[in-house]
Amino acid sequence: MKISVIGGGYVGLTTAACLAQIGHEVFCSESDLAKLDKLQHGEMPIFEPHLEEIIKKMCGSGHLRFGLTEDAIDRSEAIFICVGTPPLPNGDADLSAIEGVARSIAKRASGYRLVIEKSTVPVQTGSQLRKQLSLHSMNGLECDVVSNPEFLREGTAVEDFLHPDRIVVGVESRRAAKLLRDIYTPIIDQNFICPLHSACPEVVKPIFLTTDTGSAELIKHASNSFLAMKISFINMVANLCEAVGADVTRVAEGMGLDPRIGSSFLQPGIGFGGFCFPKDVQAFIRIAEKSGCDFSLLKEVEKINQRRIAEFVEKVRKELWVIRGKKIALWGLAFKPNTDDVRFAPSISLIKALVEEGAIISAYDPEAMERTTAVLPDITYSTDPYSAAQGTDAILIVTEWDAFRDIDWKRLRSIVEHSLIIDGRNMFDPADVAHHGFRYSSIGRKSFAVETVHPAEPFDELSPDKKTQESLV
Repeated sequence: MKISVIGGGYVGLTTAACLAQIGHEVFCSESDLAKLDKLQHGEMPIFEPHLEEIIKKMCGSGHLRFGLTEDAIDRSEAIFICVGTPPLPNGDADLSAIEGVARSIAKRASGYRLVIEKSTVPVQTGSQLRKQLSLHSMNGLECDVVSNPEFLREGTAVEDFLHPDRIVVGVESRRAAKLLRDIYTPIIDQNFICPLHSACPEVVKPIFLTTDTGSAELIKHASNSFLAMKISFINMVANLCEAVGADVTRVAEGMGLDPRIGSSFLQPGIGFGGFCFPKDVQAFIRIAEKSGCDFSLLKEVEKINQRRIAEFVEKVRKELWVIRGKKIALWGLAFKPNTDDVRFAPSISLIKALVEEGAIISAYDPEAMERTTAVLPDITYSTDPYSAAQGTDAILIVTEWDAFRDIDWKRLRSIVEHSLIIDGRNMFDPADVAHHGFRYSSIGRKSFAVETVHPAEPFDELSPDKKTQESLV
């Protein structure tokens, strides 16, 4: 099928590439001409695992092309709208880009079009889209408007698209439902050439859920807000664990064994970030307020998340006593691993807070330093985690990149000024880090301090009678 995707951001590029991968003829448009030029010359504006390889292959095969929005409207019966909906100062979603696309379609298109809102939008956006398309139609346009929310996680977006747990479509006509099912049939049947696996393990066919448009729009906001709530909940549990001397990782493990709860999103840390959760929680609160519902639960979720940075800075202050003049390394800048996205990333607020207190910051991230430099040009950026840690008073782990798990502890110990690690993501086992000669502080767990380490006598937390130099603080 000929399909157009309007918008070349995270969602648009992933959608275009994956639809081409499963056999459709896809045209992706981008209004930013500089970005469009890059895409037409094979340059990727974002980092997302596997995406660049798929785009190059699909462009080479002719299944994927990039161009202007006008051409995208002209060539395809099905049009996915994947433009940005950033938050306004009051928390509302900015729908100006969506409205602009609707007007362009209405003024240019003739005959039938299936208009698919893929961008995350407030409930009732579909009905507004229908109104705009009808109001500005100039060439006898006939159309269906469909809500098809995306559930893509940055860092695993390609896999999420090709191997989803569910595909949600909000439709108001049988014709639209059939067309959407036709588009997604290769994924529903899991019958396509997978670019990720030579043989897909344990293939589970996704559920194709058909609802009304409004319900589909609410599913996206409700899902993200619920996941954000789980994160804020376990972060509060972590605070309680620190206060009473319990271990949040064991508490979370025990909770997650209950199938009604599950273990996903029960990892404590310095708060959620990225472009989805913060803006979607804000937008859902505003949607509820406009509808006369006081969603105070989500307001508290938001407040808890906003406090995480100040609480983490307090943890740094507790370990260093005085922050001013201290050299601090930040490992990780992206809001999560396997992406270069720093929008609403905790690292940005953390760096600003530490610099305000007089800290000297050196930072390293495998992918996100270029984007962070545009926001924070005045800190030092390093070529690897070791150069970032050189001569530091503390290392702060902000993003749980796998590269940090493979660190050479002996080398690291030899280059730091003070052997202190403050782990905002609970990446490491406290006893293991202490065994390597580091003082270690994490989230919701006891801190470990080590004076000296004897390789012949490894630390054993379960044997208090053993005579070692390590001490539990």
